Amino acid sequence: MAEYFRPIVQTDIAYPSDAQRLAGGWGWFSQVEVLSRTRPPRIIAARDVDQADLAPLIAPRAPIAGITMDRPRVMGILNVTPDSFSDGGQHNSVTKALAGAHGMQGADILDIGGESTRPGAAVVPEEEEIERTAPVIAALREGGVSQTISIDTRKAAVAAAALQAGANLVNDVSGFTFDPALADHCAAQSAPVCVMHAQGDPATMQQDPQYDDVLLDVYDFLSAQIEMLVARGIPKTQIIADPGIGFGKTLQHNLSLLARLSLFHGLGVPILLGASRKRFIGTIGQAEEVQDRMPGSLAVALAALKHGTQIVRVHDVPETVQAIALWRAAMAGCADG
Repeated sequence: MAEYFRPIVQTDIAYPSDAQRLAGGWGWFSQVEVLSRTRPPRIIAARDVDQADLAPLIAPRAPIAGITMDRPRVMGILNVTPDSFSDGGQHNSVTKALAGAHGMQGADILDIGGESTRPGAAVVPEEEEIERTAPVIAALREGGVSQTISIDTRKAAVAAAALQAGANLVNDVSGFTFDPALADHCAAQSAPVCVMHAQGDPATMQQDPQYDDVLLDVYDFLSAQIEMLVARGIPKTQIIADPGIGFGKTLQHNLSLLARLSLFHGLGVPILLGASRKRFIGTIGQAEEVQDRMPGSLAVALAALKHGTQIVRVHDVPETVQAIALWRAAMAGCADG
């Protein structure tokens, strides 16, 4: 009977001597919730858990694409598409994209995407996706942008062009299930990756998604894909995992994942959460227009940090950076965070 161990993360200033430091450095836990598919959840003391089961939760995370994981990191979303659900058309030229990137002050990573993966979106031909993304990445590098750049793509050819133009990281929303060549190319180029869970293709993913247990199903998928990527030659220390909020998930699925997000530390890799401006935020926050969902997006990002999430992927970068700075200072009780 498989058991899953979810650290019950605390982030306040009090740090008991018998607590375990969570991977990432700004959280701790003295209890874990034990989950399984056949028994009700139960909470036990961390000291009563086998150290081998605790190891993935507490092992320090290695730097990825030049970024350390010892404090919360912000990934700014820069979609160079005409039809993305939130910023479609805003950055769909090199000039507009450069202006958008320079407006993301404080972002640790810029995530460049040339194919909308909103619900109902169609596949973009790889040549067109390359034409949208590679020139923008090259222009960012030529313009002196030194931040880590991620290419948000499902396709090996697009990733190859982006890496050649100056990208450092490959972020695949299909979890490396769309293009069999992508994992091998990333391994050959020693490129770090982010593997995300999605149920179905963007064109159909929101048509009645179903799970036996959304939390454990998503965890098992990510665990299997991480093992596959390692077998293909990508070191585990260079993998990030994303549970894929909104990708083939109902509102209740999203909330179930958010409520127990710390489970994913058991994968032994950094966690990325991308919930910014998504429909469930508008539904709960009564914000029909995506541009009105910034406050709800900030709330979800801070809730993710309470679970020890290492990276949040957001549209509203300066606002998120400010919110995190205040959250860290309040938790630590001093201006240094």
